[in-house]
Amino acid sequence: MTAEPIAAGETGQSTGSRYREVTDANGRVYRLGETDRDILGHSRKFMVYLPWVAMMAISVSEYAYGSAEDTLSSAHGWTQSNTFWILSIWVFFQAGIAFPAGWLREKGILTAKRATMTGAFMCLLGFLALSHFDNVWLAILGFGVVGGLGSGLVYATCINMVGKWFPERKGGKTGFVNGGFAYGSLPFIFIFNYGFDTSNYHRVLDMIGVYVLVVVLVCAFFFRDPPKNWWPAGIDPLNRTGTGKSEKSLAKNPPAVRQFTPKEAIRTGMLPLMWLSLVLTAGVSIFGISFQVDFAKEVGFGPLVAASSMGVMAVINGVGRAVVGWMSDVLGRKPSLVFVIVVLGLAQFGVIWAGDIRSEWLFLFFAFLSGFGGGAFYPMFAALTPDYFGENYNATNYGLVYSGKLISGLFGGGLGSMVVAAWGYNGAYALAGGISMLAALVALLLRQPGRERDTAT
Repeated sequence: MTAEPIAAGETGQSTGSRYREVTDANGRVYRLGETDRDILGHSRKFMVYLPWVAMMAISVSEYAYGSAEDTLSSAHGWTQSNTFWILSIWVFFQAGIAFPAGWLREKGILTAKRATMTGAFMCLLGFLALSHFDNVWLAILGFGVVGGLGSGLVYATCINMVGKWFPERKGGKTGFVNGGFAYGSLPFIFIFNYGFDTSNYHRVLDMIGVYVLVVVLVCAFFFRDPPKNWWPAGIDPLNRTGTGKSEKSLAKNPPAVRQFTPKEAIRTGMLPLMWLSLVLTAGVSIFGISFQVDFAKEVGFGPLVAASSMGVMAVINGVGRAVVGWMSDVLGRKPSLVFVIVVLGLAQFGVIWAGDIRSEWLFLFFAFLSGFGGGAFYPMFAALTPDYFGENYNATNYGLVYSGKLISGLFGGGLGSMVVAAWGYNGAYALAGGISMLAALVALLLRQPGRERDTAT
């Protein structure tokens, strides 16, 4: 593969630094010469840490919700099915906004900063609705729809921005940021299990809404995307034989052969396969998040074990995303993805076993595995998407892949509650394990478009 300079000029940014564009043998263009400090005025590491903090702030909406459902049901007079459907609607809109938000960002209509700030205010409205509306339909509209859209704006912006700033080593960075969306909920899981009741739920939910608003607004103020085709200075995008971390990662996860538009990505057949695999895997993950605490209580484990199992799941769910993200930079994205999906499936059968023999330590162990597998696949799909289709249209392409969570939220939460009612927890967990194994088989079919089959992707 050779590089040939094809253009040079001023950046069009306020930096005034010069850059040049080179093209590889596949016709992909790289914009070289500008450092992150030329564009931002500071290190691009801030585009990892700030999105990470914002993701931790919004994680309470999904990962701590299962711990709050009993109090919410008692306070508002809702059934268990009502509370699960509120979360399912939240998931539907949280995932559904990713594609339109990405399209607006890439058209220049909505900046990263504006998208995230808008999301912050919508998250606040969601918690206020959950706190003050007894009518379940108003709670669905406020928390499920408005709050879900707000969280989705924050989530999609943070994840896509990291991939744009770290195109040469996106797995570990994406996994780190994505991990905040899980373990950031840990304090609230214990608050909802031990300090949340019908006497204080208004105050607690209102304060959480304000907390999310303030944290996300502060982070969003500094958000900014790099120029299209930007590549970090000092790293050769065409070098796959070096000994540095970036070169080794590029050897295992070569850049996309060109920048695919959403229509082109769909036509390759790989984006629909990613979508299907994510639908199946995310459904199993959401099922575990929604029902693990209730299953622990049904089996007869005490509130400490129930809360700890969810806490373990949340922490490992988040830490696992960072670990697997790093692992994918070293071993390859697709093998890492298949590995975590299989672990998630096996964990579902392990939870059944632990419940049957009434073993608390085994239950916590398989909650550990379920949390690991149930979170680590998200950054893998987030990193695979620009690996396969390029960074320029990543916000829309990953928005399409992530939209699979629309379906997952329905059968993982709402429909999952119906399966539990009909088949019991053992039957529901067994079905979840089988679905996860099917998702792993689908992931095995993934191939980088335009790349030879013997690559690591």
